[in-house]
Amino acid sequence: MEIRLQKYLADAGIASRRKSEILIQEGMVTVNGRTVKALGTKINPQKDIIKYEGKVIKQNTRHVYFMLNKPTGYITTVSDEKGRKTVMDLIDYPTRLYPIGRLDYNTSGLLLLTNDGDLTYRLTHPKHEVEKKYLVTIKGVPTEKQLGELRKGVNLGVYKTSRSKIRVVDAKEGLTTLQVCIHEGKNRQVRRMFEHIGFTVTKLKRTAIGRLTLSGLKHGKYRPLTKEEIHYLRKL
Repeated sequence: MEIRLQKYLADAGIASRRKSEILIQEGMVTVNGRTVKALGTKINPQKDIIKYEGKVIKQNTRHVYFMLNKPTGYITTVSDEKGRKTVMDLIDYPTRLYPIGRLDYNTSGLLLLTNDGDLTYRLTHPKHEVEKKYLVTIKGVPTEKQLGELRKGVNLGVYKTSRSKIRVVDAKEGLTTLQVCIHEGKNRQVRRMFEHIGFTVTKLKRTAIGRLTLSGLKHGKYRPLTKEEIHYLRKL
């Protein structure tokens, strides 16, 4: 049975489906010795020889899923050209994995990693609207009017945010801690939302993705997802 080349790469754990499309367009993948750049390319896994960076790629037959409590100071990527620490430095597992979505360098909290390209695609596609919860600390005390503006969605220039849920958790010593629930995952979205109303985020932690929470997972540690958690994610 023929499948799209980017799906084959994602299933093999090379990268997410979107990232695999970029690798194809950059000419880093060959099929039977020929470089292909067309995203519509289909291959037969039983007959064709697929190579990435000169190495033969074989599909994984077993998918694995992990939850990481990411510390700050790590890049959410498989490798970094500048030699900075990545989240993969925290995972000791022989199969190639990649993150589902991203948390920026100065953001901590819940991050999922897998070699399941289909699940990664579903969880990161906007149409599925998976809720993500963050604990946010900002300098200053916002007014209810300002928070109401964020709840309705704001235009950040490059994109307009969807409606969000925001509540104040604590306010003391010139700092305010809030819980923010969003369904998107744009680059630096939460930080930009608060910058839009004049506040600087000093601390940002993702605490939940849908029903999945860190639930006692220590800082910098990871664990495999349970069968129930995997089933839940596949149904989203």
